[in-house]
Amino acid sequence: MRRSLAALLIVPALVLTAACGGDNSKKKDDAASSAAPSPSASAPAPPKPVSSDSPMPTVTGSAGKKADISVPKSSKPTGKFVVHTLSQGSGPAIKKNQLVMADFTVKVWGGKELGSSYDKGAAPQLVPAGSKSIIPAFSQSVVGQKVGSRVLVVAPPSAAFGSQGNQQLGVKGTDTLVFVLDVKKTLPNKVSGSQASVPKSLPQVNADKAAPATISVPKADPPKDLVDKVLIPGKGATVKKGQTVYIQYSGAAWKPNEGKTKAKLFDSSWNTGVPLATSIGTGAVVKGWDQGVVGQKVGSRLLLVIPPSLGYGSQSPSPDLPKNSTLVFVVDILGAK
Repeated sequence: MRRSLAALLIVPALVLTAACGGDNSKKKDDAASSAAPSPSASAPAPPKPVSSDSPMPTVTGSAGKKADISVPKSSKPTGKFVVHTLSQGSGPAIKKNQLVMADFTVKVWGGKELGSSYDKGAAPQLVPAGSKSIIPAFSQSVVGQKVGSRVLVVAPPSAAFGSQGNQQLGVKGTDTLVFVLDVKKTLPNKVSGSQASVPKSLPQVNADKAAPATISVPKADPPKDLVDKVLIPGKGATVKKGQTVYIQYSGAAWKPNEGKTKAKLFDSSWNTGVPLATSIGTGAVVKGWDQGVVGQKVGSRLLLVIPPSLGYGSQSPSPDLPKNSTLVFVVDILGAK
């Protein structure tokens, strides 16, 4: 389901939809629509970033807190794509394809503020550096920046939502957006470690590659109760109810794949290049996720086998997910905020 920016600031920041929705009437596991803002396939390539321009917005406030952005009232943007380091961090430089966690504040040049990850209930954005699946205002702006940096970004339409704009966010196709990004840290794109063995009565999992997991479903009836088996134990903080979690996942339905060595996945976050960010324990996802992920540690890989009563019940969100399906998920918990 598509969300306004106000909703995006809750679960999660600047993410257009949440996969595994909690409301049965609206549930939809669709990783393709859970990515951060994506450019139009027909949009022109953005101009090469420059470090400064005239006129330039001014920014006040301390790094690590919501930025106050002032845009020159009597001047129009020039159309240049500006990436200007306001303060340089002391951490390592971001390389292409790294997964970056960044806080943000954003407003329309000459218009309203669209929101900030520092607002109540909001969370940082996860950005694959240099990825073409993310608007350049995020993906290109973090490449080469050092962790801890605060960056001012002036994004013409071609570096943001293109000439089509984004009606849901109130962004027109002619709008220039102004971002302030605080580069917090990098995250691994998958969990690593020795994977525990899985009983033969449960699906077998191969998730060694940075790609959708291979799930093998046994020729047997699925368990009636929730299974939340830890395949790789994490060493991070314990996930708490109400946090935003950052997750790589792959999902399959049990019965259509029973006895198959390679299940047909109905969804995977790997298909977008962007891990899922969602509130956990609050009904934003199916109950099986809420119950299975809360209490686990960051850095864990889980096998979740979710009965219909804790999944989609009599709903059929996709052709590969029949009514009353038992769901099988492989979940890597990359972070929690």
